[in-house]
Amino acid sequence: MKKLTTLFSLLCLTLALTVPASALDYNIDGPGDPEYGKSTSIEPVITADRGELPNVDVSKNAALIPPGFGSPTAYTLNTGNPLTPNLAPGYMLGEGAVINGNTGVTVAPPDFNTIPSGLVSGGTSTGGTATPTPSTGYTEVTSDLYYSGGYLATLKIPSLKVSVKVYQGTDDKTLAKGAGHFEDTSIWDGNCAIAGHNRGANCYFGDIHKLNVGDTITLTTRLGTRTYSVTSVNKISDTDNSLLAPTAENCVTLFTCVRNQRAYRWAVRAVEV
Repeated sequence: MKKLTTLFSLLCLTLALTVPASALDYNIDGPGDPEYGKSTSIEPVITADRGELPNVDVSKNAALIPPGFGSPTAYTLNTGNPLTPNLAPGYMLGEGAVINGNTGVTVAPPDFNTIPSGLVSGGTSTGGTATPTPSTGYTEVTSDLYYSGGYLATLKIPSLKVSVKVYQGTDDKTLAKGAGHFEDTSIWDGNCAIAGHNRGANCYFGDIHKLNVGDTITLTTRLGTRTYSVTSVNKISDTDNSLLAPTAENCVTLFTCVRNQRAYRWAVRAVEV
């Protein structure tokens, strides 16, 4: 009987070992859905015509002083007076403008005539000649107009404490010495255009955008000394050549780069008083 029991036990063990693994069935319940953190990805860049911000000036140059409380336009959007009127986009003083509350101040916009071919407001000339029309003034640079130091004029801006010699040309080598005269513009009668650096050791024009209407500028050449009064201060595109054009009135036009904005220039126009 004992032998029979032992034999039966061995038979059961053998049958158990021969059961294929595939016959085993495991059923394990997993945890619920995990709570992942929110995505840290930035929103995709929105391209044209899909709600992007318009390409407009949102700097202080376009800021407006809101209308007075209780005025008819107090709650009207985009109304008010420019915070910096001489820098506001498209701003140009017109005839009879009121400056700092003073009436009787007459300001005439500059006379923009034909743009001279081959001129670049950023600093150098690419050739071409600014041929004046009969209604404009123009004085050509000749050898007898140079001073012994090789310069053509001395420019002074009292309000900025600037006194700088003006040399012929607007390349980097010339501007390293002082201010530079645009070669195709007049040196005396009409429009005399001058460029200068706005930073570095020779940043004579670094603050010309701070000039106010009515500030004076003097230019001394071998032909004499003239005093000019500022009529406009504008930020213009580096491709805008209009302020290099000859004019009927005697004026001086100053150019310099806008810091950290390669596509723009500061342009100051002053007319003879």
